[in-house]
Amino acid sequence: MVIERARVQAVEKPWGVQDLRPWNTAHDGSRLVGEIWYERPGTPGSDPSLLLKMLFTSQPLSIQVHPADVYARAMGRARGKTEAWYILTAAPGAKVALGLKKRLAPRQLRDAIEDGSIADLVAWRTVQAGDAVFVPAGTIHAIGAGLVIVEIQQRSDATFRMFDFGRKRELHVADAVAVAAFMPADACVKPKRLTEERALLVSNSHFAFERIELAPGVTLRLEADRETWLLVVSGSGHAGEFGVATGDAIFAQSESVDMRAGLQGMATLMAYTAVGGLVPYLLQSRSQRSATDGARSDVLLAASAAQAKPAVVHGHTRKIQ
Repeated sequence: MVIERARVQAVEKPWGVQDLRPWNTAHDGSRLVGEIWYERPGTPGSDPSLLLKMLFTSQPLSIQVHPADVYARAMGRARGKTEAWYILTAAPGAKVALGLKKRLAPRQLRDAIEDGSIADLVAWRTVQAGDAVFVPAGTIHAIGAGLVIVEIQQRSDATFRMFDFGRKRELHVADAVAVAAFMPADACVKPKRLTEERALLVSNSHFAFERIELAPGVTLRLEADRETWLLVVSGSGHAGEFGVATGDAIFAQSESVDMRAGLQGMATLMAYTAVGGLVPYLLQSRSQRSATDGARSDVLLAASAAQAKPAVVHGHTRKIQ
């Protein structure tokens, strides 16, 4: 039974920024920070299977692709890397790349990486605050400048770089060609309203990603029966014994956590491992808890018996242009 305030780790990147406000005020502006990683506070031997990040971009990131579990394990990695993004802020015209403009043969993709023409073959799309993007393993992708993004991913550093916008870092041609999908990616994604407070952004076999909005003064109980991450993106309040505000994150597992919104309400992004699918009883009022204990057991038994595979649901407030 665990509930912890996540530790913040700033990661320097050549495409990062100096000012992380309002998401983080600890950085002194002396270096370019491109990522904030939210980590458990020094618990040895218990690495989570998910990694929660914030990304801050002043330049485009590399064009890259990640492997799925099978390929990653053949390389000696614990897992592959499927991820999802939620756009917190976007400069006018800010873009992400997802998939290719047209289908290529493997030899054509290899040639495009080697001669740099891959930069003209990826499909760039304009995004804005509130958009969510699903990036399954194998999807060629990149993130443009002028964005602040929350990313949830399988906990893996398996990244194969295909183009680096002149930064001269190593490219991974053979591995990229081996794992990449040689085709356009689906950019039309829609949200799914689960309850008044919950909106599903992305669900797949590795994680579920939701946006939770609590009205001012509302208290609900989070039933974190599996690895669960919570990041406050606006407002403030409490999660268990912890006071939380914009940019704060909480890790919980096998624990019930009372979430109470402050006077301005509180919006959070929540991600949890998706073994067994979505959690229908994720948020409850205290009066609901005892009444739903029996139903909760029935849901778990039914899901186990059916061995249902979680569906992939892409969350988005609009079609990415």
